[in-house]
Amino acid sequence: MTRKMAEQASSACSAIAFFTVQNKEEQSMANSKCDPSLLADERIDEINEGLRLIQKKQGLTFGTDAYLLAAFTRPQPHAKCADLGSGTGILPLLLLAKGKVQEVDAIELQGSFADLIQRNAALNGFSERIHVHNADVRDMDAARLGYEVDLVLSNPPYMRADSGKRNESEEKYLARHEVCGGIADFCMAASRLLKYGGRFLCVWRPDRLCDLLSALRKAGLEPKRMQFVHADPVTEPSIVLVDATKGASPSLRIAAPLFLYEPAGKGENRRRLTAQAQRIYDTCSFPEE
Repeated sequence: MTRKMAEQASSACSAIAFFTVQNKEEQSMANSKCDPSLLADERIDEINEGLRLIQKKQGLTFGTDAYLLAAFTRPQPHAKCADLGSGTGILPLLLLAKGKVQEVDAIELQGSFADLIQRNAALNGFSERIHVHNADVRDMDAARLGYEVDLVLSNPPYMRADSGKRNESEEKYLARHEVCGGIADFCMAASRLLKYGGRFLCVWRPDRLCDLLSALRKAGLEPKRMQFVHADPVTEPSIVLVDATKGASPSLRIAAPLFLYEPAGKGENRRRLTAQAQRIYDTCSFPEE
């Protein structure tokens, strides 16, 4: 896949709003009643599962990739979980709201976002179950955390440091680019945090899938389940979801592709979600194989 094709596929997929946002008037009223610590460069959106999410206006915002990763995560109601590069804390919020895990250690390098996770946890009543660490994933291990975890998730930076536009905010640039750690660093961090038999789930770009699989193997994480996601049946995949197990033997199951949109009909201005995508949107879960 060429860079141009990858960008086109990513754009097509990211156009899907797997979350709902109030209209401007409703949002303004909601913001006036929100936590008084809301900053001038922030807004509050009401999203899936009845959650309210503080987001930075110029930062990366909640989108399809994070929601699909949460949906791809199978329930482990008593599990301890870690989220590497947690951003706004959307993954911990979704997992806890759906009862998929017991508690989450949210690890975030950028101090402004670590603070944002704290406030989002408080806003949604999860302060006691989301533990925020303002730290570099390259420095994290089970000893520093105080225990091994059952599950690690990550929506890591997916662009090489020397690629993409540089005329964006520093926060957004760091979240998108492998400046403070590449995929190999995230996989090694996941391995250090996981107990034997624990699972690492990641959302990634298909054009860099070889990098991810190589990094997983080197970290002792064996890919066991993979899901390609396409905007529709005629486009290349724009997202790949991977579930790997620490210490497992080789055996990979690749699921049938997920198409998010029905083919556009003649004269249609708005595309319709496929039945499978609608079920995932409604339940925040993939069908059990």
